[in-house]
Amino acid sequence: MALGFRFTEYIPPEDNKPSFETLLKLFLQLVTISSGDVAEALAWLNSLDKQYNLTSDEYGMGDFIEDLKKKGYIEENPQEGGAFQITAKSEQGIRKSALEEIFGKLKKSGKGNHATPHTGIGDEPSTDRREYRFGDALEQISMTDSIRNAQINHGLSDFWLTEQDLEVTETEHKSQSSTVLMIDISHSMILYGEDRITPAKKVAMALAELVKQKYPKDTLDVIVFGNDAWQIEIKDLPYLEVGPYHTNTVAGLELAMDILRKRKTPNKQIFMITDGKPTCLKEGLRYYKNSFGLDRKVVNKTLNLAAQCRRLKIPITTFMIATDPYLQQFVEEFTKVNNGQAYYSGLQGLGHLVFRDYGRNRKKSF
Repeated sequence: MALGFRFTEYIPPEDNKPSFETLLKLFLQLVTISSGDVAEALAWLNSLDKQYNLTSDEYGMGDFIEDLKKKGYIEENPQEGGAFQITAKSEQGIRKSALEEIFGKLKKSGKGNHATPHTGIGDEPSTDRREYRFGDALEQISMTDSIRNAQINHGLSDFWLTEQDLEVTETEHKSQSSTVLMIDISHSMILYGEDRITPAKKVAMALAELVKQKYPKDTLDVIVFGNDAWQIEIKDLPYLEVGPYHTNTVAGLELAMDILRKRKTPNKQIFMITDGKPTCLKEGLRYYKNSFGLDRKVVNKTLNLAAQCRRLKIPITTFMIATDPYLQQFVEEFTKVNNGQAYYSGLQGLGHLVFRDYGRNRKKSF
């Protein structure tokens, strides 16, 4: 008798009721896109509810809003006439949501988790054993193996333990890394009907949450650059917006270098997320701008900073979220001068590339 398939009409389960958690995930996505504007996010959520019947007669949008307030995700701002604003709990929820969306669910692990091949007095025990060396810590000695060696070497009649009998549990170093993430907020990040700033924000928030969970000894600083460059707090990422700016890559690199100079970790790096060419410099109080082509003055200043970073052993990884062949030549030259890396990424693959590069095994100090 031949085996086959029997097809029947699919009847969806009747208990498919809306839940607070389901609506919360949508709300956190929408409030990220709206740069922290709760009213706009709720208006969009109401529109989605009207189109897709997200709520029911038993649990409506009004119930969800009340639960958001009760559970501490939103609060009224008396300085703005009682308008809703998100809370620190929502900000953390947005970062966790971004981490799960981009990198998958990651469990917490021990501190300083960038593995290196160097052995000695490290941070994490391995399965390898070796002879005792002067300076090894007492807790590294494998007592079971050392006692067995003593019995083999000296017999069982009189117990005698010498330095030659001692075996030590090998350890692996876990390096620390200091990273500056540069985010382009020039006007081109929302041009041509494509929202590029929201994926960039999500990557930054996911990376921040990743560092907090898996690499708590690492440091991550986030800066944004348009006509100027300035540092922002991780908690401010959901509110980040694009401005009517040109692209002052030089200001961003100078600020990143200043931050990394103050870090004591041996491994330092810069990640730069951008979609365009450098078009701006600041000379005193004056802005020098040229959006038409690659300006020699701007390009040379940018390349000089890339070379300076190389001398300071600070590699720059550029994530170019645009595939314009005209720009690739500049990015390739910039990368060659710095001896860094460059990726020409679509928005979908951006997070995975950042994660792969950040989590890569660092064999030595840059």
